[in-house]
Amino acid sequence: MEPVKLVEEYNFDDHTTSDVRVCFKLIDEQPEWFSCHSSVLSQNSKYFTDRLGQNDIRSNSCIEIECPRTEYDHYVKMLKLMYLPGESVVDSFDSVKSALGVLRASNSLGCELVTKGCIAYIEAASWDENEEEEILEVARSLGSDAVSLLARLHAPSADAVKNVFISAIRFATCMETPFPPFLDDLKTSAQEQIDFMIHEDDETALVTMDEDVRSVVQEGTTKLLSGLRTGLDLLATEFDQSPDLAEKGILSSLADIDWVANLLAKIDMMHAFVSGWSEISDHILSVVQDKKYSSGLWAVKAKLIEVTGKALDAVGYGTVILPPSSRIHLLKRWLPYIQMTKRLLDENSKDETSLQMDSDMCQNIESAIVSMVLALPSDDQADILSEWMKNAEQFRYPDLTEAFEVWCYRTKTAKRRLVGGLNGSSNPTVSL
Repeated sequence: MEPVKLVEEYNFDDHTTSDVRVCFKLIDEQPEWFSCHSSVLSQNSKYFTDRLGQNDIRSNSCIEIECPRTEYDHYVKMLKLMYLPGESVVDSFDSVKSALGVLRASNSLGCELVTKGCIAYIEAASWDENEEEEILEVARSLGSDAVSLLARLHAPSADAVKNVFISAIRFATCMETPFPPFLDDLKTSAQEQIDFMIHEDDETALVTMDEDVRSVVQEGTTKLLSGLRTGLDLLATEFDQSPDLAEKGILSSLADIDWVANLLAKIDMMHAFVSGWSEISDHILSVVQDKKYSSGLWAVKAKLIEVTGKALDAVGYGTVILPPSSRIHLLKRWLPYIQMTKRLLDENSKDETSLQMDSDMCQNIESAIVSMVLALPSDDQADILSEWMKNAEQFRYPDLTEAFEVWCYRTKTAKRRLVGGLNGSSNPTVSL
């Protein structure tokens, strides 16, 4: 093997100047001896300093060290590195795997200079997931030397997490104006990582409750809803030029709104979505129900049902509390659209290549509508149920049979139950 240029002008494995031999002993294999220099070994290793001071070593000038077969090459490289000046140790590595192996060897033999070189290299290199686990394991035996090595793995401060959240939300909700198309990948990544982070731990949950973060989420939600409205205003012109591209643009906007609705549900801000969606509902429906799109935009029409379902679910199950007038408006505006669109999609679904709606989603929306109906004043329930039964033959979805049965029972018993309750409370001011 080629000699390496050494400190004190010694060369590793130089038989002519060496005064001690080192062997990393392997079980059932012929040992290989390396010619070394006691001054170099003792200068760089606490282990060798101790061994060189023992009588048996001074008498035969040989040091045997038991070594696992898988670590043999790392121990040999560590021995070579002991001859290099400190600044050259870092440059001798070409992989984290190699540096980790040498680090284990140098740490076990107390070679401080080599250990520091390994740590400096690993700290500056990129790691994969497996290497990261190995680094954590090795770090447990390094004591204070592991501080710099583990700096990138320490939990960031709450302020740092908050700043990243805010930046990610701005990208995820296209708040940068204008938002270049080539940043779509970053937007998708931001959405995915926000979803991942909000489930991680209590500290992250505290950040999502921060007023600055929530304010940016609110602003981003408004931005996405406004963007959808703008896209719908431009739809007619863009549809004439390229129907596919026009539909793709609206679908992208709806996908972002769908994502932010899921986020808002997880951080208890669904009111922001429901109120905003309710405000633009009339405009949305006036556009997509135009005769111009009677035979097109099916993906958009189906996605609108999916997104609206989230609003209906939030209101129907009490996540978002709205006054009766707002609930009635939301339901009466979207129920006819859902009925008609679902029927047309079902008819088109006879062709296996056509768009089909997810059955579980449809069931969830139906349940939410039933809950909303049952929470309305009885006269408003009657209006909706009457209209539903008139069109039951034409629209089989949603099935409001449960709501109808409950309404009938309440109607039959209402006067008796309420009068009895009023008499019992000695309150004569309410008449039925």
